[in-house]
Amino acid sequence: MSTTNAPRRSPKSPVSNGRLNLEQQRKRAKDLLKSLNAGDPDALQRVSQHLPPRSQALRLADAQLVIAREAGFASWPRLKQHIDSISLANRQLQRAGDQDRKTLHIRCGSDIQHSLRTAGLTGDFLEFSDPYCIGPLSDSEPQALLRERATFLADAFKLDPADALGRQQQSYGTLLKLDQYQRLVLWFEHDSYDQLILAYLLHRLHEQQPSAELQLIAVDQVPGVERFIGIGQLAPEVLSWLWPQRKQVKPDLLRLGSDVWHALCADDPGDLLALVKTGTPALPMMSKALERHLQQLPDVRDGLGLTERLILQILQRLGPLPAGRVFAELMMRDEPLPYLGDLMYWWLLQPLVGGATPLLQIDNNAADWPQHMLQLSPLGEAVLQGKADGFQARASGYHVGGVDLQQGSAHWRFDATQRSLHRHPG
Repeated sequence: MSTTNAPRRSPKSPVSNGRLNLEQQRKRAKDLLKSLNAGDPDALQRVSQHLPPRSQALRLADAQLVIAREAGFASWPRLKQHIDSISLANRQLQRAGDQDRKTLHIRCGSDIQHSLRTAGLTGDFLEFSDPYCIGPLSDSEPQALLRERATFLADAFKLDPADALGRQQQSYGTLLKLDQYQRLVLWFEHDSYDQLILAYLLHRLHEQQPSAELQLIAVDQVPGVERFIGIGQLAPEVLSWLWPQRKQVKPDLLRLGSDVWHALCADDPGDLLALVKTGTPALPMMSKALERHLQQLPDVRDGLGLTERLILQILQRLGPLPAGRVFAELMMRDEPLPYLGDLMYWWLLQPLVGGATPLLQIDNNAADWPQHMLQLSPLGEAVLQGKADGFQARASGYHVGGVDLQQGSAHWRFDATQRSLHRHPG
């Protein structure tokens, strides 16, 4: 996912792509010790977050422990062991690759396609990137579904309808040709963008029962990455490290995919909430993504979905900002489970800045939308203060999967605190 105008990383933060060099980490430890001995307050604060107070002088081993813990490791030997394991996995993959079986790698975007090649994986690649996290969903048969989704995507992102349909036909069509492969590898992370697409793919695999061996690489964190957003941010050698961690897709996971897909498409979100409350033991990260999906329903208190509320709160906290900077704040700080791409974010903003009662005021004099200035409107401020309803102020209704939400009509709302659903009279 794109992170337009993402804030720069602090020098003391772990790397964002998972690439850790032992010599570099040793140098960082030496630099930290030198700063400590000079009485640098920032260095002292970093140490205080990871080591108890002591009277004796700190040693290099203490600085190494701080560096390891800043990167998410319990000890310096654990950090070193992880770096060694990545090097070993990279060497093994460069020798063996995935040539032992005819393989199709499936991913909800093209972000890792080149990195997989660099890592030594040369199988075919399918980008299946229909963003089920936005727009309407139905339990239609595949040809009808792809056409419904193509119509939505063309309208939402101002695409040529024929191009949108062609792209959908290509990705959905490949799912009809899976028997030419001996191994299918699904590469997905933990957010709702990925997990909803994964649910559909598991549903289709459950129905089709291809002869290929089914494998899943599902990732919700990576050592050394402080804020893991997606597999696409990882260096090729870290993908090599993930490769031997793939798991066989068992029947219970295929059944879960079908159950989730049917619940996502229903106009009543009750079955989806019931699945969330099971913790989806076949894939625990699925339940977390589904709960985040439900948080896009209007909240019982302010009528805002979680993304809308976070955007308004960012502008309340920081004041007027360019739209691209708001997106960066959302992705890098506020969003608990980042799932939006930049264009999806821009599309989602439109009902908040349009209509007779906008929640946000926008200055769109700049040529490119990331430079358009946003600020809270008086109504947006009132919604955050609990004095107005954010759903009724939107310029248009929206869908959360199969749930149709329209102003003036009875609709579902979600209480995230109580994890409960409520029927609002409209």
